[in-house]
Amino acid sequence: MKKLFLMMTLSALLSSCGSDQMPQVVLPEIDTSNPLLAQWDTPYATPPFDKIKISDYEPAFETAIAVSRAEIDAIVNNPAKPTFKNTILAMERQGELLGRISGIFYNLREADTSDEMDAIAMRIQPKMTELSNDISLNPELFARVKAVYEGSRRGLSDVDIKLLEETYKGFARSGAELSDEKKEEYRKYSSSLASSTLLFGQNSLSATNAFAINITDAKKVAELPDFVKEGMAADAKARGEKGWTVTLKAPSYIPFMTYSSQRDLKEKLYRAYNSRALGGEFDNTNVIKSIISDRLAIASLLGYKTYADYVLEDKMAESSENVNNFLSELRDQTLEYGRKDYAMINEFAKQNGLKGDVMPWDWAYYTEKYKSEKYAINDEQVKPYLKLDNVIKGVFLLAEKLYGLSFVPNKDIQVYHPDVTAYEVYDKDVNGKRELLSILYLDFFPRESKRSGAWMTEFRGAKVIDGEEIRPLVSLVMNFTKPTETMPSLLTFDEFETFLHEFGHALHGMLAKGEYESMNGTAVYRDFVELPSQIMENWATEKEYLDMWAVHYKTGEKIPAELIEKIVAAKNYLAAYLNLRQLSFGISDMKWHMLTDKKQIESLDIESFEREAVTSVQITPLVEGTSMAPAFTHIFSGGYAAGYYGYKWAEVLAADAYSLFEEKGIFDQQTASKFRHLLEQGGQRHPMDIYVEFRGHKPETKALIESMGLK
Repeated sequence: MKKLFLMMTLSALLSSCGSDQMPQVVLPEIDTSNPLLAQWDTPYATPPFDKIKISDYEPAFETAIAVSRAEIDAIVNNPAKPTFKNTILAMERQGELLGRISGIFYNLREADTSDEMDAIAMRIQPKMTELSNDISLNPELFARVKAVYEGSRRGLSDVDIKLLEETYKGFARSGAELSDEKKEEYRKYSSSLASSTLLFGQNSLSATNAFAINITDAKKVAELPDFVKEGMAADAKARGEKGWTVTLKAPSYIPFMTYSSQRDLKEKLYRAYNSRALGGEFDNTNVIKSIISDRLAIASLLGYKTYADYVLEDKMAESSENVNNFLSELRDQTLEYGRKDYAMINEFAKQNGLKGDVMPWDWAYYTEKYKSEKYAINDEQVKPYLKLDNVIKGVFLLAEKLYGLSFVPNKDIQVYHPDVTAYEVYDKDVNGKRELLSILYLDFFPRESKRSGAWMTEFRGAKVIDGEEIRPLVSLVMNFTKPTETMPSLLTFDEFETFLHEFGHALHGMLAKGEYESMNGTAVYRDFVELPSQIMENWATEKEYLDMWAVHYKTGEKIPAELIEKIVAAKNYLAAYLNLRQLSFGISDMKWHMLTDKKQIESLDIESFEREAVTSVQITPLVEGTSMAPAFTHIFSGGYAAGYYGYKWAEVLAADAYSLFEEKGIFDQQTASKFRHLLEQGGQRHPMDIYVEFRGHKPETKALIESMGLK
């Protein structure tokens, strides 16, 4: 076995630290036959996915954790006086190897996981948590950080000062100032929390994959559009079944619920979807209680009344009171309209033969039917103009028109699954030269090994080391309708908007410009991170933009002007109802994270608590035996705890920001340049300052209300 024993000085490891005295660091043996630990001789130092085996991960993590400990020890034991370079910058730079391995492993656990990877995650997570705690609770290390924080800041740039303040605050918010006894409590709760959130995600995915309905009676699928039937047939074939199969994966579940009139089957699907991990083999109810209890315990140790108070101190909203007032304001402004939306669909359904009220499993069917009649538009009319290959070109074209970017596929870059395509992303030409901005991975289709939803992530973030600019490796993962044997992938309008949304996140990462990875790209306040994504959705209904690329996949005919007009006319269809639905998620999230009594948490009935939490925005009839919480990965395993309101918060920002494009022109270069500057800054300044610099004023909720067409 080829091994390499490394001994190097910290000044060599962190060579940007200047002339500060650095002690020697003795690193552990590094097995360079492990591709995760070797130097990558690949295009742009991209991960060699073809060489990485599942068995490589665990030993790589073990080595990388040991390397991180050696790096931290060197910082702590440095006899030189603490300075920004030998302490704060050293902290920023340490852990690079561990970050590289984590960036691959945890991203693939979402996009292409397996039982073996889940098992590795369960074994590694406690060690990762222990390392994190050993760093944040190290009194000698914190003493050095505090000394720099309280010392002179002469010679530091504004970004340096921001990094210093964020580093100090990160230690304080992770228990560095606790007594030894309370530090041990913090370790216990944070370790338990890490394991529980990991288990929650695994249970949610397993519960989603566990349910399906196989249909062998052709009469029950005869009414469905061809693309739905072909997708169901493909799912059945993949599962070794005859006929047609519908699953709880979005590209299967949503079309069936939208186009099928089989109420009995849809009720079964609805109940299954909305009771995922609510009891049964993959039960998350006790996992939720453990997560909420541990979060409350951590917040209490750090001096906060609730976990929401702890989280929101470091957000644009700043406090639970501000968030609750914000959610209440949007609720009060749209509740009457939302009730009218339901009453309108309920009456329409009865006119079309429905007996009784519209139930949640009826909603998609009758709302699509109403839209088709009222606005003379439905997904089947739009989909032929949204062939995935054309949509990709259209999304890339938007980035070119706004920011001058170009995208070049590169088959020499290794990908982690055959469905994935890698692109080189270049900035606009300057004096005949193109600058590489990023590598972009696109992964579009559902599979058993991929969790549901859509997201942007990074295998590597942007940073500058020793004057060398390291560009990011950005990945977009989605679950769009797959092509069949007879039909290409044709997107629904919602899927098109989702692509634009996630591409906005990608732009945030790809355009990052700054020295420190921890403050670049999407490393911003959680209630600011959705602005770049949500603003992109506005172009989905712009005729000037769609005319440039949206053509019928068979005839090549440009999307008709009257069809675009119908899309625009239907843009605010059910806007109030959809707003209240999003508010219900945010309100529920806040209720969970404002609990203060551990005994109350232990005795909670998950379903009853959720029902009571969202009663003020509940529009459709409640269904016993259902609850979204056990599969609500955003707040219980995805980083949005006490932060889901941020989607609505960002909608306000996006509506207000896009109004400037509407005023100046949707491709106005001056406005685009200003927004690009907003994206480039990441978290290097307070987000409100960055936003006001772009827009000229603070955002107001009226922009969102007006954009929904509500007066």
